Formats: sequence, C-alpha cells, structure tokens
Amino acid sequence: MTILDDKNFRAELMSGDEVVAEICGRQVTPVKEDLVPLCFRRGGDIESWLVHRAIDAHRTHSRLLKKVLRLRERDDLNTVLHVNAVNVTDNYWDRPKGSLLTWDDVRFKENDFADLALKGSLSDFSKKPSRTPELTNTGSFEKCWRLENGEWWMYKAGNELERFSELFAYELCKAIGFPAAIYENCGDFVRTKDFTGGTLNFEPAAYLVCDNEEYQKNYAALSAFGQDVADQYVQILLVDTLCRNADRHTYNYGLLRERETGKVISMAPNFDNNISLIASGYDEKPRKSDLLIELLLEFEEATQAVSGYFKRHPKPNITPELIARCCERTGIRADAEYVKQFVIAGRKALETIF
Repeated sequence: MTILDDKNFRAELMSGDEVVAEICGRQVTPVKEDLVPLCFRRGGDIESWLVHRAIDAHRTHSRLLKKVLRLRERDDLNTVLHVNAVNVTDNYWDRPKGSLLTWDDVRFKENDFADLALKGSLSDFSKKPSRTPELTNTGSFEKCWRLENGEWWMYKAGNELERFSELFAYELCKAIGFPAAIYENCGDFVRTKDFTGGTLNFEPAAYLVCDNEEYQKNYAALSAFGQDVADQYVQILLVDTLCRNADRHTYNYGLLRERETGKVISMAPNFDNNISLIASGYDEKPRKSDLLIELLLEFEEATQAVSGYFKRHPKPNITPELIARCCERTGIRADAEYVKQFVIAGRKALETIF
C-alpha cells in the first residue's frame, strides 16, 4: 500500500512549466501527448516511473545521504517525491495538485552533498538539508553530480579495471566515430558530462520496451523513430559485443527528445560501460565465443540489421594499433596486449558481418 493507492492523491506531471499529464491515484491522463514521457503514451505505471528515478537504496552512501537529509520515509517512492522527482537528465517532475511551484523552484542549482554521495564524506553531516540531485542519481555504483562552470558532471567510483573499461569503451567509440558520452579520467574516479546539455530529455529504452533487452524487440521499437535512430542502436550493440559489456539494460540506453517539442532527435550517446572488457579481471584463456557474440549473430540472422547498417555506413577499421592508442588514452595502466587480443578476437568472431 502506497500513497498512490489513495484515490485522493492528485498531482500534475510536469515538463518544465508545462502540465503534460494529470495524476489521480495511479491513473495518468496525458494532457499534452507530444510532451509526456513516452511510457505514458502506452498507459505506463506512475509508481514504476517514479521509483526508477530513485537512488539505489542498496548503496551504502545512499543510506548516509537519507540520514543527513532527515528523510522520515526512506522507501524509493517517498525518496523521489522528496525532490518532486526532479532528475538532472530531463525536465520532468511531479507537482502536487494546487501547488504554485515552478520549474525554477524545483530544478537543481547546486549539490551540497556530492562528497557524501561519492566518497561517504562524513563532514557533510555538518550541513543543513537542501535539495540535492543525489536522491535521483540512479545506478549501483557510488557516484555524484557536480555542477562545474554551469554544466553537470557525474563522478563515478570504481576499481582501476572498471574505470579502465569505461574509459576504453569511450575512446574506442571516439576512434571509430560512434556517438559516446564524454568520459574523463579523474584519478580514483571517472567523470562524464551530462549529455542532455539542459536542453534535451533522456528517456530510457524502458519507456518503450519495459525490461525487455531482446535485440530484435528493441530494434523494432527504435526503428519507429527512423533509420538513423535504429542505426545508432546497432552501433551500441557492436561496441557492447566487442567489449563484452555484460550490463546493458533498458535504463542505460535510450532516446534524446527536444524539451520544447518532444521530438525524438537521436539515441542517447553510448554510456555506462564500466562492467565490460576487463572490469571483472583478466580471463585465464583467450577470448572464445560468448553470449554477447551469439546474441548479435542471432540478431543478424533474424533481421540482417547489422549487414544493412554496413551498407549505409563504412566498416570501422579496428586494428591492434588503434586499440593500443585507445588503451594509452585512458591514462590507466592495463595489459594492452591482452586488450588487443580480446577485442580483435571479438571482431573475428563477427567476421561474417564485418
């Protein structure tokens, strides 16, 4: 039983200062269909939408954060409503019915608890509670948002191999001309720039396909927004396969929409690759055919989507020399020879497509 089960619960789903849907209990009624989150065009569940915007309750620093903010109700739903469900990467939010709050009142303008969220810094316990984007900063790794020169950057923790894998995937995408979120090495952390730039809304693929990660289902859903969008999905699949990204799920890829019109302009750039490549260590034996290679080959056999992509785009020239340069650009020491063999082995396993 939650507050949404109370039929007297009334709220407005906002996009900036526009009312885009009315919320009555669990019922969501679109008011401006062009601007409403895509999941609500097909009768999406408001509780699911809200709780998926909440910080992962299993993160140690999440518990510290809720304590210092003095949250009385610490479940996901109440956590996210504490900040009106505001998120850095879109301008959707929840406004209680009858409230006079504006977007400028609720949007994040600072973050006093970045160090607590990222490093568990107990010095933040001396600060007074304030609005923080950390309550809607999702994912299982300790992380934080920092506002630097007017732009939001996310800092994420991880061991050296996880950080290397994240940075390598970015450098590989950049080298072969695939869209990728900007990642930088920051010592014990990596940081990535908010790819919405404050003008776009990120909508995860889950808004279209729920938790269905099946390639063919996703390709069909994304193709509805044009061949360019579908091709960008293929690019993500190619990098995932080459780098063995085992953690691609429907909340870490998706679409970018214009905030003012709701128009889909592209896939979001490739991001969240820290559970890939050598993140869990070096394999004892050379890379063999694995699940991700098999899934891509099965997808190609069913759709010819990858070979179709290569009819429209040049094949990336992924050489040992290019891989070595990508390794060097991460700024983190790793076994470059192993990484070269690993990625080339993946490419060779896909030679019927490449």
